[in-house]
Amino acid sequence: MQNNHVVIMAGGVGSRFWPMSTPEHPKQFIDVLGCGRTLLQLTVDRFSGLVPMSNFWVVTSARYKSLVEEQLPDIPRSNILLEPCMRNTAPCIAYAGWKIKRRYPDANIVVTSSDHVVTDVEEFRRVIVKSLDFTSKSESILTLGMKPTRPETGYGYIAAEIEDGSEIKPVKAFKEKPTLSVAKEYLSAGNYFWNAGIFIWNAHTLEQAFRTYCPAMASVFDLLTPCFYRDDEQERVDELFPTCESISIDYAVMEKASGIYVFPASFGWSDLGTWGSLHIRLPHDNHHNACVGENVKLIESQNCIVHVPKNKRVVIQGLDGYIVAEKNGTLLICKLQDEQRIKEFSK
Repeated sequence: MQNNHVVIMAGGVGSRFWPMSTPEHPKQFIDVLGCGRTLLQLTVDRFSGLVPMSNFWVVTSARYKSLVEEQLPDIPRSNILLEPCMRNTAPCIAYAGWKIKRRYPDANIVVTSSDHVVTDVEEFRRVIVKSLDFTSKSESILTLGMKPTRPETGYGYIAAEIEDGSEIKPVKAFKEKPTLSVAKEYLSAGNYFWNAGIFIWNAHTLEQAFRTYCPAMASVFDLLTPCFYRDDEQERVDELFPTCESISIDYAVMEKASGIYVFPASFGWSDLGTWGSLHIRLPHDNHHNACVGENVKLIESQNCIVHVPKNKRVVIQGLDGYIVAEKNGTLLICKLQDEQRIKEFSK
């Protein structure tokens, strides 16, 4: 357990969840589900007992430093890594990987986002334990693949080698977000899994992957390594981090590397990327409405999602398939089917 580390990527702005999520206070720092815990806190909660609190790392924007400190007071301040600018997931993971390896060369690392939801935490923990055991004994990269429950077009897919009889399988290919017809083919094939963006590898494997496939980025963090855990770390990060290429870990490493494995799993996962995905995850009334808010009344309405502060009294009549969300005096009422236009609406 002492070698287990969790890196939580928490720098996104959650623009598709406006007005609940804003650049000043994005969704990972909000009690999206109305359960009393923010998405970031829930992420830490489900790893509880598998990883010491001293081995949690949060990579976030410099402007969210106080939010992380407030919501995760037990995490060491040196484990909150502040990005001076957004550079996608590859530099984020490299920064954490290099810093962890500097002090913990035998670390076994899980990389996850801060805005995922997991409903079967017991199964999630079983999968993580087995995954950490796998990567502690090999130089392989392991990613979690979610067993698809529908022909989803909003996720990338991972194709696994079907002839392999073990629970953890070699990856055959990574696939981009498909059309509906292709997604149906993937579902029927049985060896395609949603790419959840959760990765497990040991510190040595992580470093070697970047040295092989992103040597320029590796050289940036080699320059930063002597500064880690020193008073001038942030100053040097602010200077050198922006020189990294802005690229996702999928494009930078996963789609190029060999020796990648996938663990097909089913633990009620969602990435909560949109209001529609939240609507699916929340409990529904008899008319397929989902609400967060203690004083919401729906009349002759169906297929809606309502998210309002606890002290707001809301009465809605006659809506079908709408998002109703209010925060700090800003009210959004829009068709659920048009949720991809919310970025446009928020400008």
